Amino acid sequence: MADPCGDPAARVLDPAAAVAWRRERRSRGSVVFTNGVFDVLHRGHVALLVAARREGAALIVGLNSDASTRRLKGEGRPLNGERERAYVLAALACVDAVTLFDQDTPAALIEALAPDVLVKGADYAMDEIVGAASVTARGGRVVRVPLETGYSTTGLIARIKRGAA
Repeated sequence: MADPCGDPAARVLDPAAAVAWRRERRSRGSVVFTNGVFDVLHRGHVALLVAARREGAALIVGLNSDASTRRLKGEGRPLNGERERAYVLAALACVDAVTLFDQDTPAALIEALAPDVLVKGADYAMDEIVGAASVTARGGRVVRVPLETGYSTTGLIARIKRGAA
């Protein structure tokens, strides 16, 4: 019997393989890109990823490396390492590929991948979305997805520290 899930680790690509993956998919429909830390995966993350995938034929997620996450979120973060976070993301049905980036922003990765659609949460103003100008200059779209109210990793960590359910 065939494995219906495949190996999530096989969908975690280094940046060069991600560019090749993107190039190979050019003729199969639009490729969507989103990015983030995705430290403690929760409903808000999944809702964003599902909405992003609905915008095109394939979704690739740019994942902040551990070093990048520490620079952005501070010491003590991430709670889950980059390999674990990448594996969990790659196991989701809505995610076609995951690639890590070590910079503070995914600007260089977005430039290299040249996605057709860039998706971010609606908490970002259009002029705050890294890569938006690059994507729209090539004729692509930028989509801001409404957030799921009450879901955030920071809030979840605070509730855990308080011992609340």
